Amino acid sequence: MLEGAKSIGAGAATIALAGAAVGIGNVLSSSIHSVARNPSLAKQSFGYAILGFALTEAIALFAPMMAFLISFVFRSHKKKGKFKLK
Repeated sequence: MLEGAKSIGAGAATIALAGAAVGIGNVLSSSIHSVARNPSLAKQSFGYAILGFALTEAIALFAPMMAFLISFVFRSHKKKGKFKLK
């Protein structure tokens, strides 16, 4: 039961990767639109686009990290029955 819940949790944590992909697309799309509207601010706009890309990519890196934590670190503590209490 617990293993199934861990698999569902790890799968749900990776859904954030799709959101990060959409976010990166929005950042770059907005950058292209802003340069097309005002080419004189291209250098400043590029700096903001790189910052937005980096922050969105950080979220994309946290999602697999949480999936691995759920899958491998949070283990169930089952009693093996090797040691019997008197």
